[in-house]
Amino acid sequence: MPLLGGARPPIAALLALLLLVAGATALVLGDHDRTVVDKAVLTSQQRVAEDGALALRASLDESVTDLQRAAALFAGPEAVPADTVLDKLGKVYNKWRGLAVIDPAGGTLLAARGETIPLADALTDKGDRADKADKTDGAARADRAGNSGKQDGGKGGGATPRLVKLPSGDTRMLVTAALRGGDKPRLLVASGTLNVPGISTGENRSLLVVDSAGTVLAKDGPSIARTAWAKRAAKTAAAAFTKTPEPGGHPGASGRLMGGTDKHRTAVGYAAAGRAPGETSPAGGLGLSVVTSVKVTEDAKAVRTQAFGLVAAAVLLLLAVLVTWILIRTVQRPLIGLYLESRRLGRGELDRPVRAFRGREPARIGAALESLRGQLLGGRPTRTGRARGGIGTRTTVIVCGVVLLAWAAPLLLLLNRAGSGVAVPKQLVEDQRRRTDTAADRVRKALNEGWADVASVAQIVGAGSEKGDKGDKGEKEAREDADAGSATKAVLQTTLREHTRYRSVYVLDADGKVLTRAGAAPRHPAGRKPYADSVAQLNTSGKEPAVAAYAAVPGGKGRTVVGEYDPQFLISMVTRPGLGQVWLVDDKHRIVAADRQHGFRAFSKLPGKHLDDLVTKARKDTNGTALLHRADGGSSLAAAASFTGGGAVRDLNWQVVSEQPASWLELPEYTAQRHTMLAGLLGVTAAVACLGWLHIIVVRPLRTLADQAEALAGGDRKTVLFPQHHDEAGAVVRNLELIRQQLRTAERPPAGRN
Repeated sequence: MPLLGGARPPIAALLALLLLVAGATALVLGDHDRTVVDKAVLTSQQRVAEDGALALRASLDESVTDLQRAAALFAGPEAVPADTVLDKLGKVYNKWRGLAVIDPAGGTLLAARGETIPLADALTDKGDRADKADKTDGAARADRAGNSGKQDGGKGGGATPRLVKLPSGDTRMLVTAALRGGDKPRLLVASGTLNVPGISTGENRSLLVVDSAGTVLAKDGPSIARTAWAKRAAKTAAAAFTKTPEPGGHPGASGRLMGGTDKHRTAVGYAAAGRAPGETSPAGGLGLSVVTSVKVTEDAKAVRTQAFGLVAAAVLLLLAVLVTWILIRTVQRPLIGLYLESRRLGRGELDRPVRAFRGREPARIGAALESLRGQLLGGRPTRTGRARGGIGTRTTVIVCGVVLLAWAAPLLLLLNRAGSGVAVPKQLVEDQRRRTDTAADRVRKALNEGWADVASVAQIVGAGSEKGDKGDKGEKEAREDADAGSATKAVLQTTLREHTRYRSVYVLDADGKVLTRAGAAPRHPAGRKPYADSVAQLNTSGKEPAVAAYAAVPGGKGRTVVGEYDPQFLISMVTRPGLGQVWLVDDKHRIVAADRQHGFRAFSKLPGKHLDDLVTKARKDTNGTALLHRADGGSSLAAAASFTGGGAVRDLNWQVVSEQPASWLELPEYTAQRHTMLAGLLGVTAAVACLGWLHIIVVRPLRTLADQAEALAGGDRKTVLFPQHHDEAGAVVRNLELIRQQLRTAERPPAGRN
């Protein structure tokens, strides 16, 4: 009989697991102190920094890709005049501080708008400081720029953006794009401001943008750049830039620090505006990071659970010893005793009676063995050995399980509940508002950028119309139709391919009829004239929201270019980790989009009157508003922020709303609750797993064995007994089979008798 068979392993495993659970309970339910800074506050600052880094990178990437795409739209067999290029870009985009068209061969400035651009930096590749007057070297640079544009295919990569320092001390990002057309190569150059992300600061919060060397490039909020911990944060953020980001998390390294003293504490978060492996981001290689800090003004508190954990662990230790003792006395020892008795009878040792056993199944098997002993001595089969008294083995196992669950269930469901009265730091409520405001600003900018892209397409379509007007007036309509059917369609297809934010791009006439399109079927209301230059909501019911950017074609006699946003694009804009459930709602509080994790039903209402009231209040506050909502089910942090800043979305009146349960926060009260629930869950798992194992391996075979033993004692000599497991129960079955064979041999008539 194997030493590890039968009842020994599950009983031993149960004892070992319960001891581990008791030790874990004593450890995890220790005191949770707030003597420094709540982990939840630190985590919140890291999330704020991640939002800022993502917004910064997206803004810079958009500037790069917009310039590259705009330059690609001016490509053609004939060169578009430099002044015309800058005039058209100036009508659509207002993000660049300066624009210029230069001749890279000789470094000649062909046209310029806005502030003066440092042409030396624009013409010089990284590490290349040759003389710009050298024609050969200039031609080589032009060739590199042209090849860069060809290899990029107009997708926005182009020449790598670079950061330059102006004599005034300000930092600019320079972006170049090849203007293809005509015989001479030209470069389109733009300089953009490096601003801090659109996160409200206030009196206690500061924001820094630092480069890979830890140098502060931009800042907002109270002056903190000279403090020792601020320099430490900048250097830490710069050093962490090269670290590989976690899969599925922020696309760049991020972390948190604690600054100041115990009395004047400062929570710091930092995040790199980098890119994940395999991700394309022109600005992701600039080495920029965002550092945010906030002063922690609330008093420290502590949650005391160590005594509770020690008591719970001690109780579990007592129960573990008690349950193990009961199982050994009622299951393991009787089973071993039955094995020994059955082996003795199988060997023919019939001189002494089978001892009596406690418990229903062991007693039944023991009585059957005693009857079989009598039959081996010459007696007749009888059922008088059947015993029904005593507590069954299954009942014993169930009682042990109930005892253990009586310890684990209260921990899992009742004890150490945080409730709705947990003191949530005001900083977390404020951070919820700030992050929601940042999300609203991110969506607003993305929609405005989309409209700017559509407007740039409208400029190109309008340029084609002007060329058509210069021809023979009798061929005017034919030329317009040809333009709409060929060149315009090519531009639309290119725009759709390069902009994942659109589901379709098309051109409408003055009456709202679709002239040409690329992508999915247009959802512009049939028979309705195009909207004025803006972003418009096309429906208020249905399975999917329809939102589109409208831009009139200059000189197009009412023609309008329309770009319909993909609903998945809106969903991606409001999806942020650590913000809870996020909704994008229209002016009637109907849901237009929601984060991927929780999903939504288009145009449904917000889940709660407190959210509707919050949205109404947020319309009056340009910085958004937030509240700590307390209900019977627990507390939650909620915030709402309206679109501010105008632009093409000025008439939408949309808002971003967020809510997350306070129990998701890393506060000591909720940490203690989760640890208590974890201890209870571990206890339930250990009890169910080991007792279930014992029931399958021992209890069920033991009940079957009792029936087989009684049947054999009652005279059944034909049923062959096969052991199912090589353990104690299987050994008893083998011994019963030996006894059956002996009885059958004894009952067989002698040979030759009639």
